[in-house]
Amino acid sequence: MNAAELDALVRQFLVDHKLSDTERQVLKDWVAKNIGNEHQRAVARSRIFEAARSSVGDPQAAMVIEFLEDALRVVVPMTPPDQSTAPDEVFFSPGDACLQRIISRLNGTRLSADICVFTITDDRISAAILELHRRGAKVRIITDNEKAFDEGSDVVRFQQAGIPLKVDITPFHMHHKFAIFDGRRVLNGSYNWTRSAANSNCENVVDTGDPAAVARFQHEFEQLWTKLS
Repeated sequence: MNAAELDALVRQFLVDHKLSDTERQVLKDWVAKNIGNEHQRAVARSRIFEAARSSVGDPQAAMVIEFLEDALRVVVPMTPPDQSTAPDEVFFSPGDACLQRIISRLNGTRLSADICVFTITDDRISAAILELHRRGAKVRIITDNEKAFDEGSDVVRFQQAGIPLKVDITPFHMHHKFAIFDGRRVLNGSYNWTRSAANSNCENVVDTGDPAAVARFQHEFEQLWTKLS
């Protein structure tokens, strides 16, 4: 996606704060050439709103534009693709393969992410989780109490952002490492969401849209969520 070209077009269109018929067609042509999936569409929409906010000098008007963007995320969410039909894939570390798949799934999620992971300390993943929450998706996190406040843990950041989060309250470990995206796809494996898992450890992640597997993991998440209430 040519984001710089979009930014230039929008700045040009905003000079008179109107979208003429000609400009509308130019924008349609740009979308046809550059938008290939819902993630790219969401990024483009976000950049247009940001340009609109930057074009007004009145702080109250900027707040109204931000309100409109947030409201549209709720009222008119992007349509999630049918990920259940995508092929199952397996990824290994050391290396960025597992990390990139996790971030890709978070960036492509539109409605919900249920995350059940022993420890989360990789800021690259945490940033994607926080952005997903900011976009209006329903995010829930379950993690282990002994790891929740380790050095580098992002649990406090999630809580401060208003993400619902629960921790294991037993003397044992909540050792799962899985996440369900839009109720249609699950990532599972040995991979903790940490930099050491990407940089040093021999780990794995399985990405599947098998309906039976997704349903089983969703059931496990809901049981844990209720148990930890």
